[in-house]
Amino acid sequence: MDGLAELTEKVRRHFEAGGAGLDRSVRLDLRGEGVIRVEGTEVSNTPDPADLVISVSRKDLEALGRGDLNPMTAVIMGRLKVSDMGLAMSLMPQVKSLLEARTGEA
Repeated sequence: MDGLAELTEKVRRHFEAGGAGLDRSVRLDLRGEGVIRVEGTEVSNTPDPADLVISVSRKDLEALGRGDLNPMTAVIMGRLKVSDMGLAMSLMPQVKSLLEARTGEA
């Protein structure tokens, strides 16, 4: 498994390679391992407030990125928590792109 710095760099490379920026700020809270915060195309590890906070373990984040874990199933099981379900649903394509970048698939 990659460390937080390597995961952050994968997301950063996604944007450097021309990935579309996010319309809203998103913070991935990796449950005790740190955070990855994206605003537009800026990527950092600062725990600043964000429009959408997604709390998930790194293992489950990787499973989501690979498509091995369905996001709605993860929410129902408590393995994925979001601060605003409506916003999460509207940002689903952009967040999915980030998850794929996170696992190196995008």
